[in-house]
Amino acid sequence: MEAALPPHWKSEVAKWVADDAPSLDVGGFVVGDGPTTATLFAKSEGVLAGVPFFNWVFEGLGCEVTWTVQEGEWLPGGGKRAIGTVRGPARRVLLGERTALNALSRASGVATESRRCVEKARKRGWHGAVAGTRKTTPGFRIVEKYALMVGGAATHRLDLSQMVMLKDNHVWAAGSIKGACEAAKKAAGFSAKLEVECRDLAEAMEACEAGADVVMLDNYETPEALKEDAAALKREYPHVLVEASGGITFATMDAYFAATSHASPRARCPGRPASTFQPKKTTTTAW
Repeated sequence: MEAALPPHWKSEVAKWVADDAPSLDVGGFVVGDGPTTATLFAKSEGVLAGVPFFNWVFEGLGCEVTWTVQEGEWLPGGGKRAIGTVRGPARRVLLGERTALNALSRASGVATESRRCVEKARKRGWHGAVAGTRKTTPGFRIVEKYALMVGGAATHRLDLSQMVMLKDNHVWAAGSIKGACEAAKKAAGFSAKLEVECRDLAEAMEACEAGADVVMLDNYETPEALKEDAAALKREYPHVLVEASGGITFATMDAYFAATSHASPRARCPGRPASTFQPKKTTTTAW
């Protein structure tokens, strides 16, 4: 998965470390540069994700990370389990500790919930895409979108430039769905997909007539009403992808599976508490 990360991801990680130590590191002064080894324990069950970010925090500080498990592996609960070690000068191990754990915990939490959603869909016999949303944490989008991939979910569009998505505010400003779509297609060209957020079947039909590639049926009062409109839309425009969104959670998502190509559970990024990891210093002898 690491190969999918953008060229600047390591510089982003370096910024996190710099942000956590903008001035003097008195704690680092106290412990000094003696060699130490810290063992990483997993304390909660879930998918391990965020390994590249964890590794680069420490590698950038001159430390060495070793894992006993693979990214994407499901870590069972029921107590602490040693999953890796970090070796290096004590000051640097502690300097990177919280930043590395924050990235690992956040990514693992998103990947775990994503895996649960995807597995639920497959167990119900639904083979559409379970997608993330744009509700990412500012400055942490790369981590959370990466975690969706590790968890097996679709990332949806990665940013504003990847796909044109016209929401209600765009339509209101443009005056109509048709006008908004025409302006978007003129600017984006033939290579970009166009998605339009719609509140009912009439808007969805207008969007398809205007050339939408994807229609998002958003904030319907009931799953039954959404599925009825989705089925009607697919009969008229079978090539158009239909996405269900708005108020969908892990508990309710299976009610939306029929007739839609995509389901976007609400707040998938962030959508789950972070997984819990704990580092413990195990030795201060040279290696």
